[in-house]
Amino acid sequence: MKTLLVAAALGFVAVGAMAQGQFTFGNKNLTTVPPIDAKVFYKDGVTALAGTAYWTQAYVKLASDPESSYAPVGSAVNFRTGNNAGYIVPVVVTTGYPGGANVTVEMRAWEASGGASYEAAIQSGALVGKSLPVNLAVTVAPNAPSDMVGLQSFSLVPEPSTFALGILGAAALLLRRRS
Repeated sequence: MKTLLVAAALGFVAVGAMAQGQFTFGNKNLTTVPPIDAKVFYKDGVTALAGTAYWTQAYVKLASDPESSYAPVGSAVNFRTGNNAGYIVPVVVTTGYPGGANVTVEMRAWEASGGASYEAAIQSGALVGKSLPVNLAVTVAPNAPSDMVGLQSFSLVPEPSTFALGILGAAALLLRRRS
């Protein structure tokens, strides 16, 4: 009897995990309509990000809940090199949302020297950037994962460190007190 209960419990867990919605995290797919061609650039807006010096990760939130905040999903990935610089190898990302849910996705990128996450890069003052949000419905296997149709190119920008922001805030407070 215990074996039957354990097997049933494992079956429920497996079904629950399979019901999580998926999408393809990628910034180039010329077969979609319209095609996706969203190269990511350095702060100069010309140089494509390449190799292990840069990371990118998908950030997702529920589209119907304006109070929800973006959360990272999947693993951070590096950019390709050579003629494919500015692009990533597409990966299927599983969300915590059920299949059919409408989500909003951002592609966030940062300098790897800033840390292992987008948030760490912001804290360190590294270059960071994010795409405009893309809305899509996540799917469940065996359906093909949704693509990030509508994704647009973007560039990294300098982000002041929290230390620098603290100094600016203190300076502003002192100036205000002098007035």
